Amino acid sequence: MVAFTLSHKTATGHPHTHLDQQLHTVFPGFSWGNIRPGHSGGSAGRLQWTTVPDALPLTRAAATLTRSLALLRSYPDEQNNPERFYRSLAEDTAGMISRLCADTGTGPLAGKTILDVGGGPGYFRQAFAAYGAGYLAVEPDQREITAAGLPGAADVRATGQDLPFADATFDVSVSSNVVEHTDRPWQMLDEMLRVTRPGGLVVVSYTVWLGPFGGHETGLLPHYIGGDYARRRYQKINGHPPKNVFGHSLFAVSAARGIAEAKKRAAAGHRLVGLFPRYHPGWAWWVTAVPLLREFAVSNLVIVMAAHDR
Repeated sequence: MVAFTLSHKTATGHPHTHLDQQLHTVFPGFSWGNIRPGHSGGSAGRLQWTTVPDALPLTRAAATLTRSLALLRSYPDEQNNPERFYRSLAEDTAGMISRLCADTGTGPLAGKTILDVGGGPGYFRQAFAAYGAGYLAVEPDQREITAAGLPGAADVRATGQDLPFADATFDVSVSSNVVEHTDRPWQMLDEMLRVTRPGGLVVVSYTVWLGPFGGHETGLLPHYIGGDYARRRYQKINGHPPKNVFGHSLFAVSAARGIAEAKKRAAAGHRLVGLFPRYHPGWAWWVTAVPLLREFAVSNLVIVMAAHDR
Protein backbone atom coordinates (compact mmCIF):
# COMPACT_ATOMS: atom_id res chain seq x y z
CA MET A 1 0.00 0.00 0.00
CA VAL A 2 1.28 3.47 -0.87
CA ALA A 3 1.18 6.20 1.75
CA PHE A 4 2.45 9.71 2.22
CA THR A 5 4.49 10.58 5.27
CA LEU A 6 4.13 14.00 6.86
CA SER A 7 7.04 15.32 8.86
CA HIS A 8 6.19 17.00 12.13
CA LYS A 9 8.88 19.60 11.46
CA THR A 10 8.43 22.73 9.40
CA ALA A 11 10.36 22.71 6.13
CA THR A 12 12.94 25.47 5.96
CA GLY A 13 12.85 27.83 3.03
CA HIS A 14 9.09 27.59 2.59
CA PRO A 15 7.29 30.55 4.19
CA HIS A 16 3.93 29.87 5.81
CA THR A 17 0.93 30.78 3.70
CA HIS A 18 -2.73 31.02 4.62
CA LEU A 19 -3.29 27.65 2.96
CA ASP A 20 -0.45 26.15 5.02
CA GLN A 21 -2.23 27.36 8.14
CA GLN A 22 -5.48 25.74 7.05
CA LEU A 23 -3.66 22.47 6.33
CA HIS A 24 -2.25 22.66 9.84
CA THR A 25 -5.84 22.90 11.07
CA VAL A 26 -6.63 19.42 9.76
CA PHE A 27 -3.09 17.95 9.69
CA PRO A 28 -1.05 19.21 12.68
CA GLY A 29 2.61 19.46 11.72
CA PHE A 30 1.93 19.60 7.99
CA SER A 31 4.81 20.73 5.76
CA TRP A 32 4.83 20.79 1.97
CA GLY A 33 8.59 20.22 1.90
CA ASN A 34 8.41 16.95 3.78
CA ILE A 35 5.84 14.94 1.84
CA ARG A 36 7.52 11.78 0.61
CA PRO A 37 6.52 8.21 -0.27
CA GLY A 38 6.14 6.05 2.81
CA HIS A 39 4.79 2.73 3.95
CA SER A 40 1.41 2.15 5.49
CA GLY A 41 1.40 1.77 9.22
CA GLY A 42 0.14 3.21 12.44
CA SER A 43 2.10 6.43 12.51
CA ALA A 44 -0.02 9.46 13.33
CA GLY A 45 2.10 11.48 10.92
CA ARG A 46 1.14 9.52 7.81
CA LEU A 47 -1.55 10.04 5.21
CA GLN A 48 -2.62 6.65 3.91
CA TRP A 49 -4.51 5.65 0.82
CA THR A 50 -7.96 4.45 1.79
CA THR A 51 -9.85 1.56 0.27
CA VAL A 52 -13.25 2.73 -0.96
CA PRO A 53 -15.79 -0.12 -0.80
CA ASP A 54 -17.22 -0.96 -4.22
CA ALA A 55 -20.30 -2.88 -3.13
CA LEU A 56 -22.85 -0.08 -3.57
CA PRO A 57 -23.93 -0.55 -7.20
CA LEU A 58 -27.35 1.13 -7.04
CA THR A 59 -26.06 4.10 -5.08
CA ARG A 60 -23.13 4.55 -7.43
CA ALA A 61 -25.28 4.18 -10.57
CA ALA A 62 -27.64 6.92 -9.35
CA ALA A 63 -24.70 9.26 -8.76
CA THR A 64 -24.72 10.71 -12.26
CA LEU A 65 -23.09 13.85 -13.60
CA THR A 66 -26.56 15.30 -14.25
CA ARG A 67 -27.44 14.87 -10.58
CA SER A 68 -24.14 16.41 -9.48
CA LEU A 69 -24.63 19.47 -11.68
CA ALA A 70 -28.22 19.94 -10.47
CA LEU A 71 -27.07 19.86 -6.85
CA LEU A 72 -24.25 22.29 -7.62
CA ARG A 73 -26.65 24.71 -9.31
CA SER A 74 -28.92 24.60 -6.26
CA TYR A 75 -26.16 25.73 -3.88
CA PRO A 76 -27.02 29.48 -4.03
CA ASP A 77 -30.61 28.62 -3.06
CA GLU A 78 -29.46 27.73 0.46
CA GLN A 79 -29.42 31.45 1.24
CA ASN A 80 -31.78 32.81 -1.43
CA ASN A 81 -34.49 30.15 -1.43
CA PRO A 82 -33.89 27.74 1.46
CA GLU A 83 -37.21 25.94 1.05
CA ARG A 84 -36.41 24.92 -2.54
CA PHE A 85 -32.83 24.02 -1.62
CA TYR A 86 -33.65 21.86 1.40
CA ARG A 87 -36.61 20.12 -0.22
CA SER A 88 -34.40 19.14 -3.14
CA LEU A 89 -31.64 18.00 -0.79
CA ALA A 90 -34.16 16.04 1.30
CA GLU A 91 -35.48 14.19 -1.76
CA ASP A 92 -31.95 13.38 -2.87
CA THR A 93 -31.03 12.17 0.63
CA ALA A 94 -34.09 9.93 1.00
CA GLY A 95 -33.36 8.43 -2.41
CA MET A 96 -29.75 7.80 -1.43
CA ILE A 97 -30.77 6.10 1.83
CA SER A 98 -33.29 3.94 -0.04
CA ARG A 99 -30.60 2.79 -2.47
CA LEU A 100 -28.10 2.17 0.33
CA CYS A 101 -30.65 -0.08 2.04
CA ALA A 102 -31.15 -1.99 -1.21
CA ASP A 103 -27.40 -2.23 -1.82
CA THR A 104 -26.79 -3.67 1.64
CA GLY A 105 -29.69 -6.11 1.59
CA THR A 106 -31.53 -4.45 4.46
CA GLY A 107 -34.75 -4.20 2.46
CA PRO A 108 -36.88 -1.28 1.28
CA LEU A 109 -37.39 1.90 3.30
CA ALA A 110 -41.12 1.24 3.56
CA GLY A 111 -41.99 0.36 7.14
CA LYS A 112 -38.58 1.28 8.52
CA THR A 113 -38.14 3.76 11.37
CA ILE A 114 -35.72 6.56 10.49
CA LEU A 115 -33.91 8.73 13.04
CA ASP A 116 -32.72 12.06 11.64
CA VAL A 117 -30.16 13.65 13.94
CA GLY A 118 -30.17 17.39 13.32
CA GLY A 119 -33.48 17.28 11.45
CA GLY A 120 -33.79 21.06 11.55
CA PRO A 121 -36.94 22.68 10.20
CA GLY A 122 -38.47 19.43 8.95
CA TYR A 123 -37.93 19.32 5.19
CA PHE A 124 -36.76 15.70 5.32
CA ARG A 125 -39.97 14.33 6.87
CA GLN A 126 -42.01 14.52 3.69
CA ALA A 127 -39.20 13.05 1.60
CA PHE A 128 -38.92 9.94 3.77
CA ALA A 129 -42.70 9.65 4.06
CA ALA A 130 -42.84 9.35 0.26
CA TYR A 131 -40.94 6.06 0.67
CA GLY A 132 -43.34 4.82 3.34
CA ALA A 133 -40.83 5.19 6.17
CA GLY A 134 -41.57 6.29 9.71
CA TYR A 135 -39.56 9.37 10.62
CA LEU A 136 -38.41 10.95 13.85
CA ALA A 137 -36.19 14.03 14.01
CA VAL A 138 -33.93 15.27 16.78
CA GLU A 139 -32.87 18.92 16.81
CA PRO A 140 -31.26 20.89 19.67
CA ASP A 141 -31.77 24.40 18.27
CA GLN A 142 -35.24 25.88 18.72
CA ARG A 143 -34.50 28.47 16.03
CA GLU A 144 -33.86 25.72 13.50
CA ILE A 145 -37.05 23.92 14.48
CA THR A 146 -39.21 26.98 13.77
CA ALA A 147 -37.18 28.42 10.86
CA ALA A 148 -39.48 27.20 8.10
CA GLY A 149 -42.74 27.22 10.03
CA LEU A 150 -43.44 23.60 9.13
CA PRO A 151 -45.72 21.54 11.38
CA GLY A 152 -43.95 18.84 13.37
CA ALA A 153 -40.50 20.03 12.33
CA ALA A 154 -38.76 18.07 15.08
CA ASP A 155 -40.22 15.41 17.32
CA VAL A 156 -37.58 15.62 20.05
CA ARG A 157 -35.44 18.53 21.17
CA ALA A 158 -32.10 17.01 22.17
CA THR A 159 -28.45 16.88 21.18
CA GLY A 160 -26.93 14.20 19.00
CA GLN A 161 -24.30 13.54 21.68
CA ASP A 162 -26.93 12.43 24.20
CA LEU A 163 -29.81 10.81 22.34
CA PRO A 164 -32.74 10.10 24.68
CA PHE A 165 -33.54 6.68 23.24
CA ALA A 166 -32.94 3.09 24.28
CA ASP A 167 -30.37 0.93 22.52
CA ALA A 168 -31.40 -0.58 19.17
CA THR A 169 -34.49 1.59 18.68
CA PHE A 170 -34.27 2.58 14.99
CA ASP A 171 -33.78 0.75 11.71
CA VAL A 172 -31.75 3.55 10.13
CA SER A 173 -30.04 6.60 11.63
CA VAL A 174 -29.16 9.56 9.43
CA SER A 175 -27.31 12.83 9.94
CA SER A 176 -26.96 15.27 7.07
CA ASN A 177 -24.47 18.14 7.37
CA VAL A 178 -24.34 18.22 11.16
CA VAL A 179 -20.81 16.97 11.95
CA GLU A 180 -19.18 20.28 11.03
CA HIS A 181 -21.57 22.18 13.32
CA THR A 182 -20.72 20.42 16.59
CA ASP A 183 -17.53 20.24 18.63
CA ARG A 184 -18.20 16.57 19.54
CA PRO A 185 -19.23 14.93 16.26
CA TRP A 186 -17.79 11.50 16.92
CA GLN A 187 -19.67 11.17 20.19
CA MET A 188 -22.75 11.78 18.05
CA LEU A 189 -21.69 8.94 15.74
CA ASP A 190 -21.33 6.64 18.75
CA GLU A 191 -24.83 7.55 19.91
CA MET A 192 -26.29 6.92 16.47
CA LEU A 193 -24.67 3.48 16.37
CA ARG A 194 -26.01 2.76 19.86
CA VAL A 195 -29.65 3.53 19.05
CA THR A 196 -29.61 1.68 15.71
CA ARG A 197 -30.74 -1.94 15.56
CA PRO A 198 -28.11 -4.60 14.80
CA GLY A 199 -27.38 -4.59 11.09
CA GLY A 200 -29.18 -1.28 10.62
CA LEU A 201 -27.50 1.50 8.68
CA VAL A 202 -25.97 4.64 10.14
CA VAL A 203 -25.35 7.25 7.44
CA VAL A 204 -23.45 10.42 8.29
CA SER A 205 -22.49 13.07 5.76
CA TYR A 206 -20.67 16.31 6.40
CA THR A 207 -18.95 19.23 4.68
CA VAL A 208 -15.18 18.88 4.56
CA TRP A 209 -13.42 22.05 5.77
CA LEU A 210 -10.87 22.34 2.97
CA GLY A 211 -13.44 21.72 0.26
CA PRO A 212 -14.89 24.72 -1.60
CA PHE A 213 -18.03 24.80 0.56
CA GLY A 214 -16.22 24.45 3.89
CA GLY A 215 -16.89 28.07 4.77
CA HIS A 216 -20.61 27.71 4.11
CA GLU A 217 -22.26 31.08 3.48
CA THR A 218 -19.00 33.02 3.92
CA GLY A 219 -18.05 32.09 0.35
CA LEU A 220 -16.01 29.62 -1.67
CA LEU A 221 -12.54 31.04 -0.96
CA PRO A 222 -12.27 33.17 2.24
CA HIS A 223 -12.13 30.18 4.60
CA TYR A 224 -8.86 29.11 2.95
CA ILE A 225 -7.34 32.20 4.56
CA GLY A 226 -8.97 31.30 7.85
CA GLY A 227 -12.33 30.76 9.51
CA ASP A 228 -12.08 33.93 11.59
CA TYR A 229 -11.12 35.98 8.54
CA ALA A 230 -14.08 34.56 6.59
CA ARG A 231 -16.43 35.49 9.43
CA ARG A 232 -15.11 39.06 9.69
CA ARG A 233 -15.25 39.55 5.93
CA TYR A 234 -18.83 38.29 5.76
CA GLN A 235 -19.91 40.58 8.59
CA LYS A 236 -18.24 43.59 6.98
CA ILE A 237 -19.99 42.96 3.65
CA ASN A 238 -23.41 42.00 5.02
CA GLY A 239 -23.65 44.03 8.21
CA HIS A 240 -24.32 40.99 10.37
CA PRO A 241 -22.41 37.85 11.35
CA PRO A 242 -22.89 34.63 9.38
CA LYS A 243 -25.32 32.04 10.63
CA ASN A 244 -22.44 29.59 10.95
CA VAL A 245 -19.78 31.17 13.17
CA PHE A 246 -16.36 29.54 13.00
CA GLY A 247 -15.33 28.07 16.34
CA HIS A 248 -18.87 28.21 17.73
CA SER A 249 -21.30 26.65 15.26
CA LEU A 250 -18.86 25.77 12.48
CA PHE A 251 -15.74 23.64 12.91
CA ALA A 252 -12.88 22.50 10.68
CA VAL A 253 -13.40 18.77 10.10
CA SER A 254 -11.18 16.90 7.66
CA ALA A 255 -12.04 13.94 5.46
CA ALA A 256 -9.11 12.08 7.00
CA ARG A 257 -10.56 12.49 10.49
CA GLY A 258 -13.93 11.13 9.45
CA ILE A 259 -12.34 8.13 7.75
CA ALA A 260 -10.16 7.44 10.80
CA GLU A 261 -13.13 7.66 13.16
CA ALA A 262 -15.17 5.31 10.97
CA LYS A 263 -12.32 2.78 10.91
CA LYS A 264 -11.96 3.07 14.67
CA ARG A 265 -15.59 2.04 15.12
CA ALA A 266 -15.18 -0.73 12.57
CA ALA A 267 -12.31 -2.08 14.66
CA ALA A 268 -14.68 -2.06 17.64
CA GLY A 269 -17.13 -4.36 15.85
CA HIS A 270 -19.35 -2.16 13.69
CA ARG A 271 -19.17 -2.63 9.92
CA LEU A 272 -17.81 0.04 7.61
CA VAL A 273 -20.02 -0.23 4.53
CA GLY A 274 -18.83 2.67 2.42
CA LEU A 275 -17.04 5.99 2.10
CA PHE A 276 -17.81 8.26 -0.85
CA PRO A 277 -18.20 11.91 -1.89
CA ARG A 278 -21.87 12.80 -1.59
CA TYR A 279 -22.23 15.15 -4.53
CA HIS A 280 -19.82 13.55 -7.03
CA PRO A 281 -20.73 11.29 -9.94
CA GLY A 282 -19.96 7.64 -9.26
CA TRP A 283 -16.95 7.57 -11.56
CA ALA A 284 -15.29 10.22 -9.36
CA TRP A 285 -15.67 8.37 -6.06
CA TRP A 286 -12.01 7.36 -6.26
CA VAL A 287 -10.96 10.78 -4.91
CA THR A 288 -12.00 9.63 -1.44
CA ALA A 289 -9.11 7.15 -1.45
CA VAL A 290 -6.38 9.70 -2.12
CA PRO A 291 -4.88 11.48 0.89
CA LEU A 292 -4.66 15.27 0.76
CA LEU A 293 -6.50 15.41 -2.59
CA ARG A 294 -9.68 14.30 -0.85
CA GLU A 295 -9.50 17.26 1.52
CA PHE A 296 -9.97 19.64 -1.40
CA ALA A 297 -11.93 17.47 -3.84
CA VAL A 298 -14.41 15.44 -1.79
CA SER A 299 -16.41 18.48 -0.56
CA ASN A 300 -18.92 16.36 1.37
CA LEU A 301 -18.02 12.95 2.79
CA VAL A 302 -20.56 10.18 3.32
CA ILE A 303 -19.78 7.55 5.97
CA VAL A 304 -21.99 4.45 5.85
CA MET A 305 -21.82 1.98 8.73
CA ALA A 306 -23.88 -0.94 9.97
CA ALA A 307 -24.43 -1.32 13.71
CA HIS A 308 -23.05 -4.51 15.22
CA ASP A 309 -24.88 -7.07 17.36
CA ARG A 310 -24.82 -6.24 21.03
